[in-house]
Amino acid sequence: MKKPPHHYHLCPLCGFEFERTETHCADGCPMGRFCNLIRCPNCQYEFPAEPRLLGWVRRLFCREPSRATQREMVGLHELEVGEQGELVCLSCEQHSRRNALAVYGLVPGSRLLLQQKRPTFVIRVGETELAIETGIAREIFVKRIPREEAAFQ
Repeated sequence: MKKPPHHYHLCPLCGFEFERTETHCADGCPMGRFCNLIRCPNCQYEFPAEPRLLGWVRRLFCREPSRATQREMVGLHELEVGEQGELVCLSCEQHSRRNALAVYGLVPGSRLLLQQKRPTFVIRVGETELAIETGIAREIFVKRIPREEAAFQ
């Protein structure tokens, strides 16, 4: 059985792009699995899902850009070795982990270079080189910087 394509959403509050599968309504919601709210994993803002009829009409009359050009933000683990990215957000729920990474310069807006993927991820942020686990790399979301733009900076 074929899985349906992933549905990406854009948070109207912070502009974070994410998959629908990553979101859940607030714990203890009386609607449970029938709740139609989507929660942004970055800012925790909840907003209603787009009605199916409206989505169908939009797809019928409006051309969307291809998924490759539409999806600007990727996980750090999706970058290739030698590729640069600008940190957009850390999706980890542990505040202590966010604070520890911020001490090393991993804050939104900072540029990083992926130097190695195996056996562990090695990134360079400014003059700092960090070795991080795969699980942590999956919680770091970056915006790719084209190679020609990165060469001049």
